[in-house]
Amino acid sequence: MRAGAESGWDFSSRWLRDTQSLTTIHTTDIVPVDLNSLMFAMERAIAARCRTAGDGACASAFTTRATQRRATIDRYLWQATTARYADWDLSTGKPTGSVNAAMLHPLFVGLASPAQAKAVAKTVRRSLVAEGGLRTTTLKTGQQWDEPNGWAPLQWVAIAGLDANGEPALAKDIARRWIGTVGAAYAETGKMLEKYNIEQRTPGGGGEYPVQDGFGWTNGVASAILDRYRELAARDANPGK
Repeated sequence: MRAGAESGWDFSSRWLRDTQSLTTIHTTDIVPVDLNSLMFAMERAIAARCRTAGDGACASAFTTRATQRRATIDRYLWQATTARYADWDLSTGKPTGSVNAAMLHPLFVGLASPAQAKAVAKTVRRSLVAEGGLRTTTLKTGQQWDEPNGWAPLQWVAIAGLDANGEPALAKDIARRWIGTVGAAYAETGKMLEKYNIEQRTPGGGGEYPVQDGFGWTNGVASAILDRYRELAARDANPGK
């Protein structure tokens, strides 16, 4: 439970043996694709700073770590047959069946090959794009990090990752859908919110606490999207048009 909370995905079918039962949570058995992608990015960033500082040994060590992590991600987390990056379950020695938005992180940090990025984009179109943005997972469980909820940081990871990997149209489509959801909920409530129901374009729900007002990551991502796609700033921005 503590590991699931620390992951930020508190809670999600992603961590559950039985996707409908929180009592089966086993987060510490799961090797997450998003965490490993971010660690890859950090290792490359540390190597670059060490190189700038003239510390060759440090630069070499962290470059090696990043190279090894990339190879390991490709070996265990990339699933060519299902065209996605998947979490790995140490207790079964197999990838998990969870199709979720974390698969966009390798594109976001620049470790996906062109062929991998194209395959992930196909899976995203087929399984994760909803009326109002990018689905978190494809399962309805009552947990907050599951369908039908959408979260601003995952929208941005998808938009930036897809746009940087030869999928600008899909990136913009997700941005348009999400801004439409944020705008619709703002018109209804007068608030920016922590999470949204992207199937109905309404405030989100589920989980262990009520939807929170605000909200830093929603505000920041909305601003970043409108800065990137100025034409979506129109008040009547409408998903799919």
